Amino acid sequence: MDLPVAVPSGQAVVLQDVITNVPGTGLVYRFRFIAPHVARSNEGAVDDMQALCDGYALPRLAELGPQPSRIAISLAERSVEFGEISPDVVQFFEQYSPDESACRWEGF
Repeated sequence: MDLPVAVPSGQAVVLQDVITNVPGTGLVYRFRFIAPHVARSNEGAVDDMQALCDGYALPRLAELGPQPSRIAISLAERSVEFGEISPDVVQFFEQYSPDESACRWEGF
């Protein structure tokens, strides 16, 4: 298991996996994180996801391959298989466009 990643909320967030796919809008890297104490409100999660995109995902893009058109960040209170519907698991998702130095929020 990876080491915890620092986020503004202070909770322990760990990378679950990175999924690469090419939907109709182009290449997307999906960084999926486990955050056991993810807030039940979107406020803390939004700041944490922006920080994960800017400070974790963006610096690693060159290692993954070609530049994506989007970066998706997800936080889940526990591990969930990609694409699985789990109404009992709190999950948050955001989508960003990568710039040279920051992630621009795009929303879904």
